[in-house]
Amino acid sequence: MALKAGVVGAAGYAGAELIRLLLAHPEFELAVITSNSDEGTPLTQIYPSFEGACDLAFTNHENPALKECDAVFLAVPHTAAMAQVPGLLEAGVSVFDLSADYRLDSVEEFESWYNAKHTSPELLKTRAFGLPELFPEGLERLAADHAAGKPALVACAGCYPTATSLGAAPAVRAGWVDGTVIVDAISGVTGAGKRATQRTHFCSASDNFEAYGVGKHRHTPEIEQILGLKDRLVFTPHLAPINRGLLSTVSMPLAESARGLKIEDVIAHYQEFYAESQFVHVLPAGSLPRTASVEGTNACHIGLALHEASGTLIAISAIDNLCKGAAGQAVQCANIVYGFPEACGLPTVALPV
Repeated sequence: MALKAGVVGAAGYAGAELIRLLLAHPEFELAVITSNSDEGTPLTQIYPSFEGACDLAFTNHENPALKECDAVFLAVPHTAAMAQVPGLLEAGVSVFDLSADYRLDSVEEFESWYNAKHTSPELLKTRAFGLPELFPEGLERLAADHAAGKPALVACAGCYPTATSLGAAPAVRAGWVDGTVIVDAISGVTGAGKRATQRTHFCSASDNFEAYGVGKHRHTPEIEQILGLKDRLVFTPHLAPINRGLLSTVSMPLAESARGLKIEDVIAHYQEFYAESQFVHVLPAGSLPRTASVEGTNACHIGLALHEASGTLIAISAIDNLCKGAAGQAVQCANIVYGFPEACGLPTVALPV
C-alpha cells in the first residue's frame, strides 16, 4: 500500500519539484498539496506541465488532511515550518523539512542569523540532519524509530551547504585543510524562491551576474556546522541568469602535512570517500563539473584541482538546486527513513542536450 504524502508550500519552485518527484515515486501517493495564496486553484493551472498526471487542487496550510498523511514535506520559508512541525509529529506524521528551522544545532545561532525566536528547540535533540552522504547515522536512527512506530523529523540541508559540503568534506575530514576556506558559489534564480524581487525580476536577472549576502548569508553557519569550520569560512553566493543549477567552488588551504599530495591522490581519496554513494560522482583529473550535467537529477558532480604554488586544493561541485539541493534530497532522506532503496523514485541522468 502506497504511503500518503502531503506537500506544504507546493506552489513554490521546490514544492513543484517535490510534486514531480512524488508523482513518479512507486511508494508514495500524493494526497495533499497546499498553498494559501492559491487555495482552490488546480495544480495544472499554475503548472501546466502536470496536465494528465495530477488532478489535485491547492488547499490551505491548515488542511486537516495533512495529519492523515504518512509523510509531509514542508517547502516553506523559515519560521513557517515551526508553526506546523510539532502538530504533525504529535499526529504521528513524519516530516521532511526543506526550511532552515531545524538545521542548526544551536538555538542561539538560529535566532541570531534568522532574527526569529525558535518555538520548538526541544525537537533539535531528536531531529536528523538531512545530508545522507555525510550524516547517515541520524537518518539510520530515525529509520529504526520509524520501524518502532515513531514519527521522524528530518531537517534537510540547504542547497549551497549541500554542494559546498560535499565538495569539501572528504578533504576536511582527512585533516588536509588548515586555515580559512573560501567558497564562491553561484545559483540559478529558482534558488531565490518564486516571489519576484528587485534582484530576481527578469529585467534585473537577465544578462547579469552579481554577488549578494556578502559576508552575511544565512547558509554560512550551516556550512560551518557541517564541516566543523567555525569562523574559518568566507562564503560568497552569486546569482546567475539561469533557471536552475548551482556551482560551488571551494578553495581550501592545505596543511603542511598535505602539501605533497598529487591530484591522483586527492581523486582516489574522494572516490573512496563516496564509493557507497549512488548520487555523488567524482570526475577524473582534468574534468570539471557543469550544472547542465546534473539538471533535473539528484546527482552531485565533483571536480578537483591543485594549485601547488599556493598549496590550495580546489573542489568544484555541481548540483541542481531544486533537486539535490532541495526536493530530491528530501525524498532521498524519506527513502532512508522508510527503508526504501535510497535512489527510489529519484532521477540520476540529466537531459544530455
